[in-house]
Amino acid sequence: MLYALAVLFAFQLLGEFLARVTGLPLPGALIGTLLLLLGLLFYKRLPKTLEDTAQVLLQNMMLLFIPVIAGVMLEFDHLRREWLPFVLACIAGAAITFTATALTFRFCLQRQRTRKPDDESAPEQEANV
Repeated sequence: MLYALAVLFAFQLLGEFLARVTGLPLPGALIGTLLLLLGLLFYKRLPKTLEDTAQVLLQNMMLLFIPVIAGVMLEFDHLRREWLPFVLACIAGAAITFTATALTFRFCLQRQRTRKPDDESAPEQEANV
């Protein structure tokens, strides 16, 4: 688990470094995540230790939101003054997320329906033999 956490932190650190050096208008954590994705695509498999660590992090994700919630509470006076843009951004973000998820799901369903069932013909051939 320590190895996987070190890998995750190393990619985040690399992303932060690249964000500051290049001046890209993206968060360093996002750049690090994209670099991790590219590394995993190049490696062509997910190491077991990384998978296990990611599973533990996903199971305890609510703990990772505590600093964000505390930060929002510290800026509560600012949010009280600027509540309308905050609410509109939350609603628009949720709508965009729901729409993107629905379109992706629809695309995957259509792709699955148009795919020829090659795997289903194999058991029939085995049964005839």
